[in-house]
Amino acid sequence: MDDEVIKTEDEPPKGAALIADHVTRLPAKPGVYRMIGEKGDVLYVGKAKSLKARVSSYAKSGGHSNRIMRMISETRAMEFVVTGSEIEALLLEANLIKQLRPRYNVLLRDDKSFPFILVAEDHEAPQILKHRGARKRAGVYYGPFASAGAVNRTLNTLQKAFLLRSCSDSVYDARTRPCLLHQIKRCAAPCVGLISLGDYKELVAEAKSFLDGETGDVQRGLSKQMEAASDDLDFERAAALRDRIRALTHIQGTQDVNAATVGEADIFALHEQGGQVCVQVFFFRAGQNWGNHAFFPRQTQDAEPADILETFIAQFYDGREPPRTVLVSHDPPQARLLEEALTLKAGRNVTLHKPQRGEKRDLVAAALMNAKEALARRMAESATQRKGLEALAAVLGLDAAPERIEVYDNSHIQGANAVGAMIVAGPEGFVKNQYRKFNIKSDKLAAGDDYAMMREVLTRRFSRMLKEEGAERPDLVIIDGGKGHLGAALGVFEELGIEPGTEGIAVIGVSKARRETDTGEKRIDRTMGTGDDQIVMPGKAPFLLPPRDQGLFFLQRMRDEAHRFAIGAHRAKRKKAISANPLDDVPGVGAKRKRALLNHFGSAKEVARAKPADLSAVEGVSSALAQMIYDYFHGE
Repeated sequence: MDDEVIKTEDEPPKGAALIADHVTRLPAKPGVYRMIGEKGDVLYVGKAKSLKARVSSYAKSGGHSNRIMRMISETRAMEFVVTGSEIEALLLEANLIKQLRPRYNVLLRDDKSFPFILVAEDHEAPQILKHRGARKRAGVYYGPFASAGAVNRTLNTLQKAFLLRSCSDSVYDARTRPCLLHQIKRCAAPCVGLISLGDYKELVAEAKSFLDGETGDVQRGLSKQMEAASDDLDFERAAALRDRIRALTHIQGTQDVNAATVGEADIFALHEQGGQVCVQVFFFRAGQNWGNHAFFPRQTQDAEPADILETFIAQFYDGREPPRTVLVSHDPPQARLLEEALTLKAGRNVTLHKPQRGEKRDLVAAALMNAKEALARRMAESATQRKGLEALAAVLGLDAAPERIEVYDNSHIQGANAVGAMIVAGPEGFVKNQYRKFNIKSDKLAAGDDYAMMREVLTRRFSRMLKEEGAERPDLVIIDGGKGHLGAALGVFEELGIEPGTEGIAVIGVSKARRETDTGEKRIDRTMGTGDDQIVMPGKAPFLLPPRDQGLFFLQRMRDEAHRFAIGAHRAKRKKAISANPLDDVPGVGAKRKRALLNHFGSAKEVARAKPADLSAVEGVSSALAQMIYDYFHGE
């Protein structure tokens, strides 16, 4: 790509006049343009075969939708990058949209990485496991799968069928007897020699053949082995082979849709209704449906379905490897260009087309039906969510239904492994990609001081909000707690110069009401859904909502979600702390040396007690490293 950045001088102040001035100096070359707003935020990223021709269309006075007219009026600057070809412009556009997330572009809302199955081959006994993220480990990757659940179900069946190990290398090396997975016939136990490495690698080859789509050959081979074992009167082996064949039959039978004519393909089907869009993506690998996922792109008003799908596919494969075939429900306006870009990205031929007949057309029709159903469910959920927001606004006396709600909660056990959590909700439900967890960092907190923890979390969140331009601002902040927690929150706002209400941020606390027992003692009633949730607001007496109030149900749902997220973050931190090894933080001690030290001394505690001379007796530990380990554990 020719990274020629075109700069201009004497830029007009704004809008169409500014754009027209840029046009006079633009080349008729392919490239990418960015429209920038008053605060320096990127409003829109676009690509062009001819920058001059494409950008000049924005300078015209008519023919624009309301969204585009609003974007032009907000433009205060433009930036350009000239590329060597239109394909490079398309790839750069997708990359910039994903990175900058401009307000006026069609945006891929859920940008998570999809899970794969990995047959890891960096060990003498290959391991089969679920993998998500960068493909750095040596081995063969199969996927993507639509969800972790789809991977787990497939792995479960593959273990039954091929008896491959799923344990980590460190667990494998430390085994002295077979584990439970071998007892329940899900592992051949190569760790203790119950199967030779040669025979185990044959099982690995069979599993890879099956995942490559050679299902019939694998099953026929197992059937022949079962018949031979039966003829030899080895009924135990025959029964084991029978169980493996049943497992393979199950994994094929449980697929939603299997395709005889589709080996490796992704299917994209788009449905639009009421200004909202759903794109349903199906993943086919080895002739089997490996799941589907529904996406709901943003900023799709005034855009044609084919244009939306084209932009969506370009963003979808930014950072993902495309399959050999891409099937679509709408022909993208620049289908050949998109096909060439995907081919360039994959380093092999990629075919993109809208099927007109046969099994492929039926698969696209099935995906389109799922897109319609998913969008209908989404719209129904959005309507319910909007009603809940309006009911909540009425209860709290807000001027309008809040567009962004942030709920805060803490989780710890007597101050240990303390974590603060923030969840976000809006008109379309919970916005999970904006959830945040806060590891409590202050060493000065008293154990279990909830108020101080809440102050730390809110200080970090809202200090950052004030520093960053364009940062998301909540309309309503909900604190899981009573007067004390609310007081801590208001104290943070006062310190930061944020006055609740005038800044457009309402703050409330939600806690369980205390009921008086027969003995006169006040106890918290922890019965869920009884209407005993007490709302605490600044300048008002605490009050309860009626048991069947819609605003109450909405509050309870958000509080429970915050509680779930906080507890999950706390448990993950506690689990990590429990499984941590003191050797993990010793400089110069990696996985291999750590294993050697543990094998030699038996435990990290004995390593910490050892003298430098004893440490240096371990293979791979030099005298200098032995002294470093000794100094680490003895505070020098």
